[in-house]
Amino acid sequence: QVQLVESGGGLVQPGGSLRLSCAASGIIFSINTMAWYRQAPGKQRELVAFITRDGSTNYAGSVKGRFTISRDNAKNTVYLQMNSLKPEDTTVYYCNTYPRPNTYWGQGTQVTVSS
Repeated sequence: QVQLVESGGGLVQPGGSLRLSCAASGIIFSINTMAWYRQAPGKQRELVAFITRDGSTNYAGSVKGRFTISRDNAKNTVYLQMNSLKPEDTTVYYCNTYPRPNTYWGQGTQVTVSS
């Protein structure tokens, strides 16, 4: 059974930083491209960044230069370091495989950027 457990969200002031983590189980983590997605209320889920099994990365234009995705295959965990956060980054963040997300989604982790 697939499990994706996101953590690390919280309330931060504009310009601040957060590091999200996602622990995965039930998938062969090391061979999968992993990604972070986010979804604001009433909007479609959007891709934030992905990382291939060999460590190649790609970012949405809105976060490029501010966010960094990484992975630890030994821990079956993918991370998202978020710097220079903006109010428009406020939403729930999820991890999943890419480009075909698993049908199971975790509960996500809420990120709120506000002064």
